Amino acid sequence: MEMKAQEATATERGAQQYLGFVLGEDAFGIDILRVQEIRGWEPVRALPETSAHVKGVLDLRGTIVPIVDLRIRFGAVDPVYEPTTVIVIAVVEAGAAGRQLVGMVVDAVTGVIDATEAEIKSPPAMVGGVSSQYLRGMVSQGEQMTVLLDVDRIFSEEEWARLDSLA
Repeated sequence: MEMKAQEATATERGAQQYLGFVLGEDAFGIDILRVQEIRGWEPVRALPETSAHVKGVLDLRGTIVPIVDLRIRFGAVDPVYEPTTVIVIAVVEAGAAGRQLVGMVVDAVTGVIDATEAEIKSPPAMVGGVSSQYLRGMVSQGEQMTVLLDVDRIFSEEEWARLDSLA
């Protein structure tokens, strides 16, 4: 009941919801409407001749989904796969490839973040090793600063074409 009341309050304020997660010590979020599912970490089918951040592919009920480790994408070296490590399956606009599913490996999911447009601030040029080109903005909630990612801009057209060829 409390969750429904929280959703109603967020909607009444005109807030959007974001799935919160952590990469290392930094808090991030993506538009919750893009999230299809969250899966526990499981080894994926590795593919030859791919970038280090492309971990491989996963068969998701008959759909082949490329799996990308956001920690490596944003500069982490040798991330550890803990029991809290999950794969966030999201729908992205992948340039010429159109709407695609992509799995993003994150350290842990933290919950749902409500933020109005007025609460979302422009990011600096670089946040936690992540270029502002990938960002939607930043939002503060108490002591916590959360970086909102734009999942459609995490990869270039060339990278999307390469990922699409894997699926």
